[in-house]
Amino acid sequence: MSKQLHLSLGPEVPGTPLRRKSPSGVSTTQLAFSAYVGTNASVFPIILGLHVSKGSRIADVTYGKGVFWRNINCKDYDFHPSDIAEGIDCRKLPYESTSFDAMVFDPPYMEGFFRTGNSIKAGDGTHNAFRDHYSNGDETPGKSGAKWHGAVLELYIEGGRELHRVLKPGGVLIVKCQDEVSANRQNLTHVEIINAYAEMGFYCKDLFVVVRPNQPGMSRVIKQVHARKNHSYFLVFIKIPMGKTLTQMRS
Repeated sequence: MSKQLHLSLGPEVPGTPLRRKSPSGVSTTQLAFSAYVGTNASVFPIILGLHVSKGSRIADVTYGKGVFWRNINCKDYDFHPSDIAEGIDCRKLPYESTSFDAMVFDPPYMEGFFRTGNSIKAGDGTHNAFRDHYSNGDETPGKSGAKWHGAVLELYIEGGRELHRVLKPGGVLIVKCQDEVSANRQNLTHVEIINAYAEMGFYCKDLFVVVRPNQPGMSRVIKQVHARKNHSYFLVFIKIPMGKTLTQMRS
């Protein structure tokens, strides 16, 4: 005859049934999820509500038209918007080191942005000034001379270093990005950014996927060889405090 295992969660009282320990908290469906069909303006408040406390000193250094903030009461925060159109370069910010609790970064994330004569706009903001300021035809602004997707990634890295300087230890960095196919090569931009930022001293705490509600189109397609991108990412990073390691942040 087989023996039945009996697990006890505490001392048993004779004649009473065994009770399973109940976790604390309240049952709810009002949770933040990792993927949404919607717009940046509809998803950003969820991210901000989960990761940035009200009253925090926060800067959006690629503010554009302020699309992310349309459904947010900016008075709830010590809010500092800026943009290249106002002459403030996200790679050289006029802020003191370790002076902000949180930062928002949404640079151009499509390599076509750096091509001559292209009217393409990245994200929902107005970034034409970025191209004028950061690119001169086939020449790109970075010291490495990177082109196309390399120029996009370089902008993320250069901006990331400056944001790391400005953020307080333990501060939150919210980055918008999108994967792309460039020169017929698949580039997992969000992975490249996560790896590059880890080397700077950032821990990627969270990731949100935003799926566009409308169906994207493609013109002049002879043969499709890659899945058409209809999603983008919000990456949430934490600046690792001095003396802590990435492993400690993950535990």
